[in-house]
Amino acid sequence: MPNRRFADGEVVMGRWPGSVLYYEVQVTNYDDVTHLYTVKYKDGTELALKESDIKSQSSFKPRKSQSSSSSPSRRSTSRSRSRSPGRPAKGRRRSSSQSRERKDDKKKIIQETNLALLKPSENNTRRYNGEPDSTERNDTSSKILEQKLKPDLEIERVLDKYSLRPREEEKKKEEIYSEKKVFEMVKTTEKVSSKTKELEFGGRFGTFVLIFFLPATVFYLLLMCEQDDPSLMNFPPPMPALESLWEARVFGVFLLWFFLQALFYLLPIGKVVEGLPLSNGTKLQYRINGFYAFVLTAAIIGILLYFQFELHYLYEHFLQFAVSAAVFSMGLSIYLYIRSLKAPEEDLAPGGNSGYLVYDFFTGHELNPRIGSFDLKYFCELRPGLIGWVVINLVMLLAEMKIHNQSMPSLSMILVNSFQLLYVVDALWNEEAVLTTMDITHDGFGFMLAFGDLVWVPFVYSLQAFYLVGHPTAISWPAAAAIIILNGIGYYIFRSANSQKNSFRRNPADPKLAYLKFIPTATGKGLLVTGWWGFVRHPNYLGDIIMALAWSLPCGFNHILPYFYVIYFICLLVHREARDEHHCKKKYGLAWERTSTLLAGKRAVPVTTLKSIHSCEVADETGIIFL
Repeated sequence: MPNRRFADGEVVMGRWPGSVLYYEVQVTNYDDVTHLYTVKYKDGTELALKESDIKSQSSFKPRKSQSSSSSPSRRSTSRSRSRSPGRPAKGRRRSSSQSRERKDDKKKIIQETNLALLKPSENNTRRYNGEPDSTERNDTSSKILEQKLKPDLEIERVLDKYSLRPREEEKKKEEIYSEKKVFEMVKTTEKVSSKTKELEFGGRFGTFVLIFFLPATVFYLLLMCEQDDPSLMNFPPPMPALESLWEARVFGVFLLWFFLQALFYLLPIGKVVEGLPLSNGTKLQYRINGFYAFVLTAAIIGILLYFQFELHYLYEHFLQFAVSAAVFSMGLSIYLYIRSLKAPEEDLAPGGNSGYLVYDFFTGHELNPRIGSFDLKYFCELRPGLIGWVVINLVMLLAEMKIHNQSMPSLSMILVNSFQLLYVVDALWNEEAVLTTMDITHDGFGFMLAFGDLVWVPFVYSLQAFYLVGHPTAISWPAAAAIIILNGIGYYIFRSANSQKNSFRRNPADPKLAYLKFIPTATGKGLLVTGWWGFVRHPNYLGDIIMALAWSLPCGFNHILPYFYVIYFICLLVHREARDEHHCKKKYGLAWERTSTLLAGKRAVPVTTLKSIHSCEVADETGIIFL
């Protein structure tokens, strides 16, 4: 076992990962297994470094002058250079020395600037939160740096043109240009391309197919649930008459529901908060009153039940309601795309501005379409579909009792309704957290989200309750207890992980998050490496999948149809994870490689292994990397 060179508490110079810069650090620990030193920077950042990345302070002591060097070779080299025809006269050496001093000052300025960019600071936290004063301060420092570099760069062009530069200065010039390039790289990583170059979902052809495939999937899932034997052997189910799929009254009821929720959204109740900064630095305002809308909806449903209003109508025309929602979502998508053609460039979505009609129509061309202060995407995200999901589940519970002449619903139906009610109430209670999701910050509002919010969520997510009406399943109390525990574990992971992530996104300097450790990136943001985000790649996704399984288990194991949601959800999260990681690699490049290498050194695992268990999640698509 090799002996360690540096003792605990020793002050040395440590190289910042991914750069050629060294900073003063203090050795705090040494791992005999991985042979890594844990060092602490002046700002409190702790990193694990290899011994080759650490040097003693004596090797960084500045030399007083060139002539004071005790090396004979350097003195002889200096004399031979003085006899070179290209060297300036003796009286000009002072000016050359002064030029070198200016370059040293310039190099020092660049180092300090790079350190400020690469290490976390109060400025970086404020810039993350979108405060304009911090951004202006960063822009001003950049301009001052460029002004200081400009005259020296002119001198260097002249020296390059006539080959008047000594070899030592050539080496210094390469280092300065290299560091200036790092500075420019960090500066350009925050710019977002206005055009979508890489297409998802199979590009134009794939999105064209999905526009028809998604409605057909919902249609066939509901038809299969109505069959006595909904097994795969009986696919496809018999098709109903086309005229039976549309009813004007059903469409009118759906419109009434949609605009009732829109009315609740416009009520002046609930607090108003700001979203994350947009690409132009502005922040949109959102009214947080989704939970109030849920309470008002529950009150209306209670009144209808008290006066014995027949909610069984929804169950009897369930397929027609799905068709009506699909038609409405298609009409809404057409409206959204037409209005997006007149939207300014800065209002377009980063992922839906390809220039191809079908692709932009599907993914969403405009990021935040609004009618006055009414945000269409934000409204559809949680209101009509999510609250409608709970109403549909309640209708299925009542339908089960009526069809099977039961005085109370089955235990399976109670579990499904209870689990999914908890999920919806949690989403509405923590409504503000949706403002940091990819749906709001990155994805445009097009057919994909409109159909997903208004059709897919209420009619596919309620598939277990709809299945239990026609296929009752009895479960024992011990089995029910085990399923409840499983759902509780999934919910705990889901909620605590999301709370950590959303709190850190909102305010990384929050004292309540002091126990969380993060690693600064080249963008000046933080990469979480502890808490739930230090154990698993996406703990919130893990909690989601566990809960999805718990929702399906009360339906038994006779058919795979109730487990469609679990299968779909896993595929969705795998695709989303692949998209997030690809986006991070493509957009942040060197910064992503640095943080991966850094974490690999800290955890003593290869970078490839690291990338298989950790990744970044883009919070607001304006230059922020988070784990």
